[in-house]
Amino acid sequence: MALVLHSWTPSKNVYKVLIAAEYSGVKVDLAPDFTMGVTNKSPEFLKLNPIGKVPVLETPDGAIFESNAITRYVARLKDSSLFGSSSIDYGHVEQWIDFSTLEIDIHISTMLAPRFGYGVNHAPAEEAANAALKRSLGALNSYLASNTFLVGHSVTLADIVLTCNLYYGFTYMLPKSFTSAFPHVERYFWTLVNQPNFKKIIGEVKQTDSVPPVKTPEEAAAAAKPKPEPKQEEKPKAAPAEEEAPKPKAKNPLDLLPPSTMILDEWKRLYSNTKTNFREVAIKGFWDMYDPEGYSLWFCDYKYNDENTVSFVTLNKVGGFLQRMDLARKYAFGKMLVIGSVAPYKVKGLWLFRGKEIPQFVLDECYDMELYEWKKVDISDEAQKERVNQMIEDQEPFEGEALLDAKCFK
Repeated sequence: MALVLHSWTPSKNVYKVLIAAEYSGVKVDLAPDFTMGVTNKSPEFLKLNPIGKVPVLETPDGAIFESNAITRYVARLKDSSLFGSSSIDYGHVEQWIDFSTLEIDIHISTMLAPRFGYGVNHAPAEEAANAALKRSLGALNSYLASNTFLVGHSVTLADIVLTCNLYYGFTYMLPKSFTSAFPHVERYFWTLVNQPNFKKIIGEVKQTDSVPPVKTPEEAAAAAKPKPEPKQEEKPKAAPAEEEAPKPKAKNPLDLLPPSTMILDEWKRLYSNTKTNFREVAIKGFWDMYDPEGYSLWFCDYKYNDENTVSFVTLNKVGGFLQRMDLARKYAFGKMLVIGSVAPYKVKGLWLFRGKEIPQFVLDECYDMELYEWKKVDISDEAQKERVNQMIEDQEPFEGEALLDAKCFK
C-alpha cells in the first residue's frame, strides 16, 4: 500500500510533508476527490483521525495525524540527513521545529484566521500576536545573520517546517513593509522557497502587497460557495467563423529598444572562451563591442558588509542573489566579488544591463537589488574603466585586498 495523504490543497501543512518526501526520496500520493467538510466527516475518515482534522497520512501500518508528526515520519523513512549528522544536530532540528510552531505559526494563524472567516476578530489578541511575532522574527533575524540554514550547512527538517510556516505569512499577511525590518529572515525565506525541492511543490511564490480585511464567517462561506452559472438562452447557430488567433505574449520592454551593435551572447562567448592573454583578447574585445547607447554598466556595493562575518554565509548570499537574477539572463552580464582574507567580507559587483538604466522588471522582481548601492559607471573616467577591467578579469589583489571568491553571471 502506498502512502496516501488526506487533505485539502494548497496547504502549508501538506507542503511540508511533500517537500520532506522530495528530499527523502519517498513517494506520497494525495488522496483523490478530497472535499473539506465532507470527506473529513465521513465514518471512514474518522477511523483515521477521530477529531476529523487534516492532514492525515495513511500508511501500511496505520494512520498518522498532525502535520509535524507526519513530516517527521516521512523524513525518517529513508534519509536521516534531514535530522542533521549528530545527536546535537537532532536536538537543534527539534528545537527549531518547536520554535517555528510555537513562536511563528501560532501568531501568524491568530492574525490570519479572522481574515479567512475562521473565528471572530479580537483586536487585543491580534495586537498581542503581532508584537509576539515581531519579537520572534527579531530573534530569528539575529540568528540568521550568521547562518544560512537553521542547523548545519544544508537543508534540514527544521528549514522545511519553518519555511512552510512562514509561507502563509509572506503570501497572505506580511507585506514587504512588515518583513523589511527582518532582512535576514527575508533572505532565508526566498533562498529556501527557490530550492528545487521546495519550488517543485510550492511553485512560484509572490509576497502579498497588503494585509487582507477581516471576513465574517458568513462572508467566508459566501466566498467559498460556488456561484451557479447563468442560464444561457439558446441562440440560432451562426455560420462557423475562423478561430481567433491567440494573442501574442507581451514583449519585454527591452526587446522593443532600438537594435544595438553589441551582441550580448557574443561577449559572453568571448569571456568564456578566452583562456590566455585575457587583457589583450577579452577586455579589449569587450570595449570594442560595448555600445553605450544600447547598454549601461553599473557598480554595486553591498550595504551591510559589517554583517558578512562568516565566509560560507557570505558566499551563499551572493549565490542566492545570482540565482534570483536568472530572470535577467537574456539582458545582463555580471561579476560579483567577495573580498577579504578575514571577516567582515566585502561584496562588490559589476553589472552590464541592456538599456541605459537598470531594467525596471529586475528592480521589481529581485528583492536583493535594494540590498546594494548602485552607481552607474562613467566610461569617460579612465579610473572607472580600469576598475571595470579589474572586476571582469578577477584581478587580485583587488583594491589592495585578497579575493575570497569571484562569481560570474552570464
